[in-house]
Amino acid sequence: MIVEKANYQTLKRFALDQGFSLFGVADITSIKEGFNLDKNITAKFDRAISLGKRLLDSVIEDIKDRPTALYFHHYRQLNFFLDRGAFLIASYIQDLGSQALPIPASQIIDWEKQKSHVSHKKVGYLAGLGWIGKNNLLVNPELGARFRLVTVLTDMPLETDMPLEAGCGSCIECLAPCPAQAIKERKEDFDHWACFDKLKEFRKMGIVGQYICGVCVRACKGSRNK
Repeated sequence: MIVEKANYQTLKRFALDQGFSLFGVADITSIKEGFNLDKNITAKFDRAISLGKRLLDSVIEDIKDRPTALYFHHYRQLNFFLDRGAFLIASYIQDLGSQALPIPASQIIDWEKQKSHVSHKKVGYLAGLGWIGKNNLLVNPELGARFRLVTVLTDMPLETDMPLEAGCGSCIECLAPCPAQAIKERKEDFDHWACFDKLKEFRKMGIVGQYICGVCVRACKGSRNK
């Protein structure tokens, strides 16, 4: 346990020095069978480092009922930051004698089924960075949904975090602004297809070059920042 704790603190300091806003470690033994990776790869790793970077409020506040060109640029720049940071952390872990695999922040392998290699959201939840909100996003108490995630799988002995015992409660700030009306009062009722159809509409309009929106991200400021 001493080694695991020391490794955790070492990596956390390194990650924060790289400019990350959030850091947590998840035990992924219960979910890694669902990863869209070769089984020989997933067999190596029982830990995942979840890393988050806060979005700029000045960019998010510019969003009204649809994504903006400014937000699209910010989104791409943030993905670049996340991928580079995950690579640096994975390289640092390797230099320390363990193995690590950085998972791209926004590489979707099947848009229709909305699948990526790893669910950064699920890993972030297990790493204690937040809860799955009514908006179907990971919600952090301090940042709300105004951050993005990346994941690094590793076999390094690490202390793990626990999921937060929290949720959206009675908050419905994201329901009315949703342009797809995909968000409901019960998070289980989130309409994935209505959301995706609206994302396709925004892309066809030429506003953005990816399936992104940002309206619910703007609406969600977290339980401690209302």
